[in-house]
Amino acid sequence: MAASDIKYNAEVRDLTRIERIGAHSHIRGLGLDDALEARVVSQGMVGQTKARKAAGVILNMIREGKIAGRAVLLAGQPGTGKTAIAMGMAKALGEETPFAMMAASEIFSLEMSKTEALTQAFRKAIGVRIKEESEIIEGEVVEVEIDRPEGGSAAKQGKLTLKTTEMETIYDLGAKMVESLSKEKVAAGDVIAIDKASGRVTKLGRSFARSRDYDAMGPATKFVQCPEGELQKRKEVVHVVSLHEIDVINSRTQGFMALFSGDTGEIRGEVREQIDAKVAEWREEGKAEVVPGVLFIDEVHMLDIECFSFLNRALESDMAPILVVATNRGITRIRGTNYRSPHGIPIDLLDRLLIIATEPYSEREIRQILDIRCEEEDVEMSDDARELLTKIGAETSLRYAIQLITAAAICCQRRKGAEVDVEDVSKVYSLFVDVKRSTQFLLEYQEQYMFNEVPGLGEDEIAGQQTEQRQGGAEGMEVSS
Repeated sequence: MAASDIKYNAEVRDLTRIERIGAHSHIRGLGLDDALEARVVSQGMVGQTKARKAAGVILNMIREGKIAGRAVLLAGQPGTGKTAIAMGMAKALGEETPFAMMAASEIFSLEMSKTEALTQAFRKAIGVRIKEESEIIEGEVVEVEIDRPEGGSAAKQGKLTLKTTEMETIYDLGAKMVESLSKEKVAAGDVIAIDKASGRVTKLGRSFARSRDYDAMGPATKFVQCPEGELQKRKEVVHVVSLHEIDVINSRTQGFMALFSGDTGEIRGEVREQIDAKVAEWREEGKAEVVPGVLFIDEVHMLDIECFSFLNRALESDMAPILVVATNRGITRIRGTNYRSPHGIPIDLLDRLLIIATEPYSEREIRQILDIRCEEEDVEMSDDARELLTKIGAETSLRYAIQLITAAAICCQRRKGAEVDVEDVSKVYSLFVDVKRSTQFLLEYQEQYMFNEVPGLGEDEIAGQQTEQRQGGAEGMEVSS
């Protein structure tokens, strides 16, 4: 494959995303002001002010894009918002900066070597901003006429009238353009741009002249000025694609379709070398610039000693992204060895990491998080029920309390209630047990279970073991920070 034949695909990111309510779907950013001070409650983030402020400093470092190969460790007990902070960083960076997420255990289940999986993850987190000039038609839509044949078999045709402040023109539309306009839901009063080479239609916003058309407005309606000058103009278009996407397009016979199937397989080193050389050439010519992004690896203690050695070497590359890893382990064994280390990470790699510690949430912060989750999950809940749920969260865990919200809402629907009340929360609390009650149940009926490994262990001894584990985790935090 000649270096000049290297291709990239600008349409890769043009996918329809289906939003579902997830564990962190309420996160909109890090909740920091311009001075990088953490607001108490903002953008879905609550508490963890020190950790969020530290993440904000890292964020500024990423945006400047001057330093490669820096690594950050988010360390704290389970349920203290480590993944939430990483998600907040991703949202704050926006679409332009690549942000790749993976769980450390993923690399052991892929049909490729561990180092190849990590290399692909690294290259997903490095973007290339490619600049090119293209001819576009930009104007305000005056009228859209679409002829739909009665039989339905003939191709659709139509006419599009566009105007600027100085001129107005009528364009004949073919079937492909009719489909593109219908997909974007283009109507009279919209300001659009059409790429002449690809036929891609982009809706820029709604004309200020139509700002009184309340029927055609929504909460996210953006108003723009009617374009000036000629309808046809040359414009610099910027595409951001990841190095991994360019690798896949150039390494498989089916091209970019491999991105959708997920069957990328192992990519040869020669292909990557040619792509790196071509990207370097584009940088010198001013056609492209490299955008170092973020690679987030959750549960990093699940990596083994080979992976940690690879990370040490990969972070020294000038094309390395910012690496953010998270773990909830204290002093534990490094996978693949018999040695113990803080967080299960080798000391030489820990030396490279900036460590951000997260702290357990207070009862007040748990209440604020539960309020946000009730709003996100569209659940009406009484103050008494929220108070009870907060106490449950403080005594058991925040994750357990959050999971009871939807279950309580279903109980409320069954009794045809207007809002979730104390009785609904109490009912689901009795139906679904937490870890402490589950352990108590196992102790009471341990003789009836198969493969019971603690035949003579009493309740006090179990409690003592759990306390030791928690203290061990806390000691791990002290050693690391």
